[in-house]
Amino acid sequence: MRGLTKCIAACFAVALMFSFTFSDVVSASTGKNTDSINEKFGLPIVVVGDSLSEAQKEQVREDLGVTNTDNIEEIPVTADDIVKYINGDANSRMYSSAMITREDEGHGLAVQIVTPDNITQVTVDMYKNALLTAGIEDATVEVASPVKVSGHSALTGIYKAYDTADGNLDPERTEVANDELDLATDLAQKEGLDNEKVTQLLTDIKQEIAEQNPATREDVEQIVTDQLSKLEISLSDEDRQLLIDLFDKMRELDINFDGVKSQLDDIATTIQDKIDEVAGNDGFWQSVKDFFKSIGDFFKNLF
Repeated sequence: MRGLTKCIAACFAVALMFSFTFSDVVSASTGKNTDSINEKFGLPIVVVGDSLSEAQKEQVREDLGVTNTDNIEEIPVTADDIVKYINGDANSRMYSSAMITREDEGHGLAVQIVTPDNITQVTVDMYKNALLTAGIEDATVEVASPVKVSGHSALTGIYKAYDTADGNLDPERTEVANDELDLATDLAQKEGLDNEKVTQLLTDIKQEIAEQNPATREDVEQIVTDQLSKLEISLSDEDRQLLIDLFDKMRELDINFDGVKSQLDDIATTIQDKIDEVAGNDGFWQSVKDFFKSIGDFFKNLF
């Protein structure tokens, strides 16, 4: 009986250890209550991929924490929209969806992917960077999909929601934001790079643009060169030129990154934390290995 008690205690310890260790990588529904209407900003907008079945749409609503469909505005996202807003393919299938809740000025842009296993290409920080470039601020954006997809349909839907709501979405800024996302996802697939490193590069360049306010293309080129060197990133001449072209477009549009500098700082901090976490994984997994060895020794001593 005493041995059984020790066994149960050990199993509980294992479960408790995993609940703390992996709590940050398990995602659940946001639990947002839509029973109450925000009279200041109006209804949250849920943009739903048009290729979803009715059952899948219901699953998306549940994942996004929709408790009352009367208190949201639901907008379909179609293949025509992906052509209009991000220059996509007219034959695309639209699955990823999003809920946009407007917030008070100064709140900043918060993005959460509530089904992280099913959004395979566009990361939280890629969404943030693209939306800030497009001029979308002070909102909470939640992304979901019932199937594995890249995440571009959700981005299309976010653009459509803002365009439908007030018609103030700047098409030139949206275009350069799309160029940014395309380049980010392309660079993230290059050898020696990953999502975090690419996002860090783009964010650092934006921060330097906000600090230096470059007046010429040559100034932009110098910023890009300095950040590539600082982060020890080696790009082909072609990719380096694409990066310079992208940020020179931003310079010509006179995008005020200084106005969202605090949000860029937040992205940079988050990315650095992720990089530090990855760098420390060897020590982490060694500690896990040691832990289970001690558990194994414990069980051996029971019998």
